[in-house]
Amino acid sequence: MLVKALPHKSSNYFETVCCAGVGHDMKWRRLYPVAFRTLETGQKFSRWDWVSYGFTTPSNDQRPESQKVVHETISVSKSMKSSERSALARRMTRESTEEAASRGESLTLLKPDDVRFSWRRKTDEEVAIERIKHAALADQLSFLHDAPKALEPCPYEFTFKWKDFAGKSRSHICDDWKTSTAFFVRRGSKGEQGALASLRETFEIEYPQKGMRFALGTHSRRSTQWLLVGVIRVDEADQGELAL
Repeated sequence: MLVKALPHKSSNYFETVCCAGVGHDMKWRRLYPVAFRTLETGQKFSRWDWVSYGFTTPSNDQRPESQKVVHETISVSKSMKSSERSALARRMTRESTEEAASRGESLTLLKPDDVRFSWRRKTDEEVAIERIKHAALADQLSFLHDAPKALEPCPYEFTFKWKDFAGKSRSHICDDWKTSTAFFVRRGSKGEQGALASLRETFEIEYPQKGMRFALGTHSRRSTQWLLVGVIRVDEADQGELAL
């Protein structure tokens, strides 16, 4: 597993997460819907975990990697070894979304350059609307003793400006769940402005120096719109980045 996007409201499910990963055959899988916060403890996976599951082919999603997950079949096994991650990232990295599209892929990894991380504080109205939606979703499962609490919306919208392999400037709103989670964790120890400054240092300095990939996927109804669904730290190989 490489991608776990932010939860979104669905008319049919509690809180669904679009997840994605790469199989042993080096092909992408898009898993949806995954009501991640309602999974049993032994089913909850992290980035780089190997996961098995049952699925059917969705009738309303024509993207070749998409699979409709049978929720109760999700099973987590071992995590991918750190020493194996760089090779996988290299094999799955493309020079641009255009190259990925030319290969018939609706999911891809890109290696960003000249990364600039910024944020916009959401309005009180935006946060209130999100909070109401999450509370309503939590009420749907209130009859379960272990139903999760309503998700607290992140007060900030994060954006990455960056350049791809060809030097083309890109800009994407960040839809990576882990980034929002990192904000809340760091805010607890550093305060709000300290957390934001820390995230900027992480994404503009630490990650690019050590190794970084953006995971992007196309919108389900707009095939030419690519969304930033994962921000991934991965060590580069000792011999440097190899030609693809």
